[in-house]
Amino acid sequence: MKSLNIGCAALALVFSAHASVALAAPAAQQDGIPVEEMSRLRGIAGDAAQFDQQSKQQYLQLMSEAQQKGALLPDNHPQVQRLRGIARRIVPYATRWNPEAAKWGWQVNLLNAPTINAFCMPGGRIAFFSGILTKLNLTDDEVAMVMGHEIAHALREHAREQAGKTAVTGFLSRLAGAGAAAYFGVDPRIGELGGNLVTKGASLKFSRDDEREADLVGMDLAARAGFDPRAGKTLWEKMGAASKGAPPAFLSTHPAGKERIERMEKALPQVMPVYARTQGKAINALPPYRSAPMPAGGAG
Repeated sequence: MKSLNIGCAALALVFSAHASVALAAPAAQQDGIPVEEMSRLRGIAGDAAQFDQQSKQQYLQLMSEAQQKGALLPDNHPQVQRLRGIARRIVPYATRWNPEAAKWGWQVNLLNAPTINAFCMPGGRIAFFSGILTKLNLTDDEVAMVMGHEIAHALREHAREQAGKTAVTGFLSRLAGAGAAAYFGVDPRIGELGGNLVTKGASLKFSRDDEREADLVGMDLAARAGFDPRAGKTLWEKMGAASKGAPPAFLSTHPAGKERIERMEKALPQVMPVYARTQGKAINALPPYRSAPMPAGGAG
């Protein structure tokens, strides 16, 4: 979820500008969601190091502005400590999806704002808005699903991939629009407009595909960290209740909630054995997942 909006041999997990925790990578497991090769279109958008540097500057600027406005919650805030504790469990499994994550300067911060949102920038820079925790009354399992999803976007380098895809489709659609204008003898500006619409539509589709991948990768990360992946269903039910009036799926960068839940439920047989192993139990011995109810009027 880019806007719901959501990395390890040796790994420095940085939770503030001056604090870090070294984590060792667990042994790789072959079960769970299969790891697929990332799109080669990422290379069209430029070097990963450049993306990381830009992300770092943007994140630092955002945190600095939030601090100046009194919106950056302190390190000792219970919800900040909660988020960082969840991240400590998830991050060691990130290199399964992107080996470069071992080098990232991971950060987790919480902004005091009513927005139902969270994100993870390239390089592992995570931020939650307090509204997503309080308005949805998320359990730790549900927070892990959000965090895993946002981390997945960074791990799979969706920002670079999206930029590369947009560049390619933009060039091809403009070429096609110009060709059609010349062939039919119409105003070239009409062809350009058509090309822009094609690019926009393709961009939305690519974003929805990224969201679908992030859902599954996030489930895998959460399950390996010992969080119940069945929380994905209740998370998106809460999201659905909180986002009434959102645009239809075909005009959104996010798949419809019902579709997401169905896809995640289909993936449960792949990730539940992973989660059960962390609990030291057989799958049929696991207790039912129980969410926490949303507060009255919390989604308003």
